[in-house]
Formats: sequence, structure tokens, C-alpha cells
Amino acid sequence: MPDEVTGWLAEHAVPLRGLVAGAPSDDLQPLKGALSRARIVGLGESTHGTREFFQLKHRLLEFLVTELGFSVLAMEASASAAPAVDAYVRHGVGDAETALRGLGFWTWRTYEVLAVIEWLRAYNRGRPEGEKVRFAGVDPQKCGASVSALETLLRERAPDRADGLRTALGVLAQAHPGQHPDPRQRMVRDAEELVTFVQNRFPEAEEAVRHARILARAADLVTRDRVHDDPQRTAGAARDRYMAEAVTELLAAEPSAKVALWAHNGHLAKSPYENGPLPMGHHLAKRYEDAYYALGLLFGKGSFRACRGRPRAGARARRPVGNRIGMADATTVEARLAAAGCGDLVIDLRSAADAPDAVRQWLHEPSTLRSFGAYVPRWLYHLHRSPTVPAREYDGLAYVGTSTASRLLPP
Repeated sequence: MPDEVTGWLAEHAVPLRGLVAGAPSDDLQPLKGALSRARIVGLGESTHGTREFFQLKHRLLEFLVTELGFSVLAMEASASAAPAVDAYVRHGVGDAETALRGLGFWTWRTYEVLAVIEWLRAYNRGRPEGEKVRFAGVDPQKCGASVSALETLLRERAPDRADGLRTALGVLAQAHPGQHPDPRQRMVRDAEELVTFVQNRFPEAEEAVRHARILARAADLVTRDRVHDDPQRTAGAARDRYMAEAVTELLAAEPSAKVALWAHNGHLAKSPYENGPLPMGHHLAKRYEDAYYALGLLFGKGSFRACRGRPRAGARARRPVGNRIGMADATTVEARLAAAGCGDLVIDLRSAADAPDAVRQWLHEPSTLRSFGAYVPRWLYHLHRSPTVPAREYDGLAYVGTSTASRLLPP
């Protein structure tokens, strides 16, 4: 006999009849009540390399756009390079694959994400400008496009400043957070001085000011420590804060906008793992309260794409490969969702306010789930578990029974 928690999950879960966009949305209609009240819906993923996550997020984006009026897709991707993707999806400028590669992360250089970009272009084609869906990146990393744009501007209009840009800030184009720790943060001072210069010298050049601000944020990430006694002073904490600020800026620029936010579960969570750095979702929930809805995506078993081993400065980029993994053990959130017997599903955790005591206790007590980023440990990745308190971190959960590795575009 199922226990009370499993029974409640089976009764309240929304079984999904499919993961691929373009299917009828009848099965998603029970989610309308919860999602229609949100200005930001976070679409998470417990791996950056699961094909089914990308397919489901594509389907959910279609639902949010066509039935709930969402107008922006914001991704955990280069804020610097995202305008090229936006130009393609809104106006057909350029080439979809080229723009996608420009985002700088192998995780998005996939056929599944390309399908999302092509769908946005098809949706926008022929629509009035005010009805088109925008694309935005919120991550200060991978800011080579900003370095190049500012270099071009300076060579044309302030040549005496151009040569020093690459010398002082060129490393930011490819550097990882925490890769050049510097307690004095000299790069930050150089970048902030550039922001002031561009603002004062070219006040009409809004895009140039935006690029300069991206470099200032990137410089802060690069020069912070990865590990610190105070988790809020780490590069990871700064990155999540800056991504939240980028979302806030999108909404401030367009008060009627509604944002679908594509990122890893760890960034979308509304509270940190144990005493870790505050995630992006914490900042958004604090500012927007119930208008922010965090949907975490989990899987049962199968494979996912990730690089094995951490990147090293100056080393050749690691190749993302398929990583196989079995079913999560019985103590995990994934195992609970699998036991509901509904197959692929979505469940609204906010609806648990009136649930039996046993259900509310499970949702508010420490548990574990699996969480993998772009890089995983070389040999022991399958043992990794992350602590979680489900209802504290997420407003809803989606579960996919079988994960397969995302399909990379050619280099």
C-alpha cells in the first residue's frame, strides 16, 4: 500500500501526455491557475545535458507564451552575446546556429535548444513588434561580444583608449568565475572606470553602456574567490546576484513583460543548499514574492551530457560526454515522484498548503535530490546528492522518468 505522501502525489500530480512542443495543451491546463499569477516562471533542470528537460521546457515555454502571455525567454547564457539571438528570433537577422554558438556555453549548443530558437522565430514572424517574444541572456560570463563592441566604439570615437581595453579587460572574454582571484580587484576598478567613461562620453550610446556594465560584473566574478568563509562573498554568490539583477532590469524596462527563466535548478531555487551562497531564485522571490514561480526539473534514470573533471586555466576545453546513471535511491525526491506511478509529471507544491500533515512534513523537511552542472566528477558523479527542502526551494516540480543525453550541434 502506498504511504500518505505517495498517495497525495499520485492524486495531485499532472501526468504529461508528452514532452515535445506542438502537442495539444489539454494536459497542462491544470497548471494555469498556479502559473497565471506569476511574472517570472523559472524553468529548471537538474542537469545541463538532458534532452527531455530541453524538450519539456520548450513545450512549457510554448504554453506560457501562447496561453499566458509570456513575452521574454531569459536564459542562463551570455548577456553579452544574447542580442544576436534576439535579433534572429525577432527580426530574422543572421543565422540561428551561429547566434546560438555565440552564447558561449556548450550546454546550449544543442539541437534541442536550436529548436526553441527556431520556434521563437516562427512565432514572431509577421507579428507586430509589441507582440513578439524577446530573447535575453542574464549571465555576465562569456562577454567577448562586449569586449569587441566596446573596442570598435573606442577605435572609432576615442582611439587613445582603445589599446588599453584588451590589455586591461580582454581576459574577461573567456575567463571563468574565480579564475583570477584578486583581493584588490584591479580589473573591477578598470571596468568601473570604463563604465563611467562611456556614460559620460557617449551618453546616447545605451548599448555601449550596457556592454560596459556587463564587463564590470564579469570582472567582479573573475576576481572573487570560488571558496570563502562567507559564502555570500564567493564568485558563485555574485553570479547569482547579477543574474537576478539582469531579470529585474528586464522587467523594469518593460513593466508589462512576463519572463520565462531558463536555468539550472540550483540557480532557480528560492533558498540555498544548507548554508551556501544565495541563489538567483532567492533574490527574485524576495523581490517579487509569489509572482516568482520556481519549477524544478528532475529525472529518474538514463544518461545526461556533461564534461568530466573541472576546467583548468589555459587547458584545452574538455569534451562533453554522455554519463549513465541508474535510478535514485529511495530517500530522494526523485524516488518519491517515481513512486507516484504517473510517469512523466508536473506537480504544484503550492497546492500542498491544505495537504495532510505527513505531506507537509515531507515537503518541509531536509531531503536530497540529484544535481549536476556542466562539469561532473570524473568517476563518482553517480554518487552525488544535493540537500534540499522541496517546498522551501521550489513552487513546483516536474519529473521525467528517463533522461537521454542532449544532442550537440557540430563544432
